[in-house]
Amino acid sequence: MIRFNLLLIVALTFFTACNSSESSSSQALKSEVRICPKCHMEVSKSNEYSASLVNNGTIHYFDDIGCMILWGNEYDANIEKAKVFSKDTAHYIDAAGASFKIGERTPMSYGFCAYENGFEGHIDFDEVTMKMLRGEHMANPKIRKQILGH
Repeated sequence: MIRFNLLLIVALTFFTACNSSESSSSQALKSEVRICPKCHMEVSKSNEYSASLVNNGTIHYFDDIGCMILWGNEYDANIEKAKVFSKDTAHYIDAAGASFKIGERTPMSYGFCAYENGFEGHIDFDEVTMKMLRGEHMANPKIRKQILGH
């Protein structure tokens, strides 16, 4: 009888410990956290260098434009319909119509930043895509030295 009672106490303790649920506020907080599917880093709330892409009905958020391009290429996603956060107007815009600058300090050091308004010397999204897939980005030490001069 003592063994049975002891076994019952251990079983109840185990089930109640495993059944403890998180508060609804902590679950809501977790659902607001966006994780980049390429590098698995949290997407900054400032959005400054972020991008988003709808693939198979799911919205994916990326911490760096370069991550979106690499992930899109890996999963054969249509990145032409991607949205990028514009540094000059502070909202998401179509990547295909954005003007880009290389040489920015970005979360994954790829260096590409989107702007809604064009400027002299900008590059377009096709060129950014080509440079990312070729490895011609600021995370590459040779390219960084070429662009920054050191």
